[in-house]
Amino acid sequence: MQLDISQSSLVVYEALASDVRLKIIQLLSNKKMNIKELAAELQLSSAITSKHIKKLEEAAIIKTEKIPGKSGLQKLSILKVDHIDIVFPVKIYPSFELYETTIPVGHYTDYNIQPTCGLADSKDFIGNVDEPRYFMDSRRMNASILWFTSGYVEYKIPNFLQKDNTLQQIDISMEISSEFPFSNDVWPSDITFSLNGIELGTWTSPGDFGDTRGKLNPEYWPDNLNQYGLLKTIRITDHGTYMDGDVLSPVTLEEIDDSLDIWDIRIEVKEDSENIGGVTLFGKSFGNHEQDIVVKTYYS
Repeated sequence: MQLDISQSSLVVYEALASDVRLKIIQLLSNKKMNIKELAAELQLSSAITSKHIKKLEEAAIIKTEKIPGKSGLQKLSILKVDHIDIVFPVKIYPSFELYETTIPVGHYTDYNIQPTCGLADSKDFIGNVDEPRYFMDSRRMNASILWFTSGYVEYKIPNFLQKDNTLQQIDISMEISSEFPFSNDVWPSDITFSLNGIELGTWTSPGDFGDTRGKLNPEYWPDNLNQYGLLKTIRITDHGTYMDGDVLSPVTLEEIDDSLDIWDIRIEVKEDSENIGGVTLFGKSFGNHEQDIVVKTYYS
């Protein structure tokens, strides 16, 4: 589950602001339990326990299923979420000027990918899934989600820096996750990012998330497929490359050739990676964040 600093995430923060509900989450992390079992562990009445369960259900942290029991159907509470990622507003450096480029996920200029794979736009799937040849379908330009198991997609962007501009920082942001047939919240994937042939580093995506439905997903998109990714920002500076504040690599701006008119961005899962768990890229009509791939070039 991914949250931000907004009113829409408040229901989750409120659900977590309780010792009792935190204990319920801990109990359900070990096994499914019914109200009676939870109440006994918590030393609370079933009525009070039910109120806490309802709060966690409203926050989509747990779900309830009815299964046959000794005396008819019984309700079992099940933990839906195994991680929560909180996205804070990105710091902007007001002293820098900015060029910003948005790249729709279907506007790749080169690719070499292996199934499972596919593309979709806001209305339907593009061609047949798991057939790489459809990555050359002209309709790919409208794609707002794509996925593959290994290989790469590559994008080109114009470099708008002028001769009298001094490059200060580059930010590359996207909503991204692993790729698993249907979905799997625990499915690590080593995803490597490159700019102009320079490897910026490798990030291990924790999973291909399907615990809650993506906020932007079109109605036709099945509930059992990957639903959203994590909004990640790669920041290249004069002292290293970072992802959301964590060191990604020692690559600095000095190693990036900013004199080129066209820059190449590659997103890749290498065949010799330890975790070959694929890539899913979410555009502005899918997932939780209404954006495509965004590149911001800061200069003075």
